[in-house]
This record gives sequence, structure tokens and C-alpha cells, in this order.
Amino acid sequence: MKFLKILGAVAGIVGGLAVIGLLIGLWMYRDIPRDELEARYANDASRFMNVAGARLHYRDEGPRDGPAVLLIHANFASLLGWEPWVDALKDKYRVVRFDMTSHGLTGPDPTGDYTLERTLELTEKFIDAVGLEKFSIGGTSLGGTMAVLYTAKYPERIDNLILLSPGSLEGKERKDSDRGEIPDAAYALKYIMPRALPEFMLTSGFSDDSKLSTELVDQWFELWRLEGQREAQLDRLKYYDSGDIESVFRSVSRPVLLLWGEDNQTAVFEQHEEVIELLSGAPSINFFSYPGVGHMAVQEAGDRIAIDVRRFLDGDRETGLIDHDSHSAEEHSDEEHTS
Repeated sequence: MKFLKILGAVAGIVGGLAVIGLLIGLWMYRDIPRDELEARYANDASRFMNVAGARLHYRDEGPRDGPAVLLIHANFASLLGWEPWVDALKDKYRVVRFDMTSHGLTGPDPTGDYTLERTLELTEKFIDAVGLEKFSIGGTSLGGTMAVLYTAKYPERIDNLILLSPGSLEGKERKDSDRGEIPDAAYALKYIMPRALPEFMLTSGFSDDSKLSTELVDQWFELWRLEGQREAQLDRLKYYDSGDIESVFRSVSRPVLLLWGEDNQTAVFEQHEEVIELLSGAPSINFFSYPGVGHMAVQEAGDRIAIDVRRFLDGDRETGLIDHDSHSAEEHSDEEHTS
């Protein structure tokens, strides 16, 4: 009996410690108030706009009368990742970028709708609200999918389409009917999400993870914890469906700049061949690949890639031009023409 009492006491202590550990975990991984994150990550260029019921965070930089460029970030990322491209363009170009719902300082969509249809609707209305009439549009990963969808729908408004590892094809078979690949148990991340998770995702997206800074991991970890953000992002993943994305690519009728990291393990490098094939309606395609660069190409090699983006927008299009009949380019690797 005495042993049982001791065992019961030990079990009580262990249970108590488990509860304490849970409470500590909940405190450590709690949501961060919006005001606190805006004070940390918004700047003088940051603006907020109500678009179709969602409060979008955006930045609009460069000369207002310059050629306009809209940049759309990847899944899990934010507009902050585009800094190298903005720095390379804003002396001449009007550069606009925004945080999609469930990302950055925009946060959850009050409608709870994170489908591509809703995301495209918000993109369309945002573009109209900031007064973009004719512009170039660029995106990476999920942002590339949105850029393709918008270009296919509104070709008359697009000067150029810029795609950095667009990442549309690997998710094309995920359907609403099977609710994606996110198990209900994953929603525990609403309450406890270790910093190791964004660190792992970033590390796996870098070819050389020694280039991954502590500051970037902290930025992702903190922005993911904006109030309601984690549940919103899980909902976006759960119901992701790119639909008949191949037909959308085929309908693109604007000049394309296609960029890809050769060490990409998410939207694998070999996919660029299928994308080029699908872009058969584009009047021209310029293609550049980047050795030693993974899926997080904006974060890993943004300065390096921005050189080619600026040259393309400035009208230097002989290098990297694709011969669509043979799928060959005069030069497609950055080994010689960038530094």
C-alpha cells in the first residue's frame, strides 16, 4: 500500500510537471498581437488597405509614373522577401507588393476562404485599388501560380510575366474533395509550433543552408504567429487545388521571363522543361537557371537573380532567349553573365 501511495504521488508529480510543461509551451508559442508585429516589421513604406473585407498589408515604392511591376510572394513567406528585387528596380520602376491573406502582416481572411479563386479575387481587386493599369507581374512558388492565373485572365493588362520556380505543377492533383494532405492533427500547430518548423522549411529550401540567417528564421517564426495566422495557413494548405493549371499556362500570351534554381527540391528543376512546353502561346521566353540555388531563391540569391530581372525589364532580351521549337536557349545558366 505504501508503494502504491508513493507511485500515486510520483504520478501526480509527473502529471503536474506535464501540465506545467504544456502551459509553458502554450506561452512560448502563443499568438503575437498584431500591433507588436506591425511595430517590428512594418516600415514607412507600409500601407494597409481593406480589399473585399480583408485588410491587406502592401508597399508601393519607386516613381509613380515609372513602369509598374507587381511582385507576389511564395507560400509561408511575405512581401519582405522581395527586398533585393525592390532595391534593384525602384530607381526606375514602380514596384508594388502585398502580403496574401494567411501571410505576413495581412493575416487571416475574415471570410475564412483561402482557395485560389478567393486569392485571385483579392489580387484583382487590390490591383484595381492601387491603380495598376498596365504592368509586369512576377511571382515565386504560389505567387507564380497567382501571376500565371492573372496573366491568363487579363492579358491586355500585362506587359511581362516573370516566374521564379512557379511551383504550380507539383500541386496540380490536390483536390478540395480529398481536403488536401493536411491531417486534422496538424491543427495542434495552432497552439504549439516549435521554431524548428520554419527553420526546417527554410533549410530544406536553401541549397547552401549556411546562407540562412537567424534573423530570417526569427522573421518567419514570428510572422507565422500573428493572431490566427497558423490556423489560416493550415486552411490554405488543406484546401489547395490548382485546378487545370496546364490549360492556364497554355493560354499565356505575354513575354515570359522564367527563372529556376538548379538545386530546387520542391518545384524540382526538371519541371522547367514542362513549363516551357506549356508556355507555347507566349511570344517569347527568356530562361535563366542558377547553380547552387534552391526553392527559396529570393531569400538565397535575390541580389543575384535581380540582375537578370532588371536586364529583362530594361529590354535586354537576347541572352537566355528560348528557341521554342528546340527548347534551347542561347545561354541559360548564370555562371557567365552574372557576378
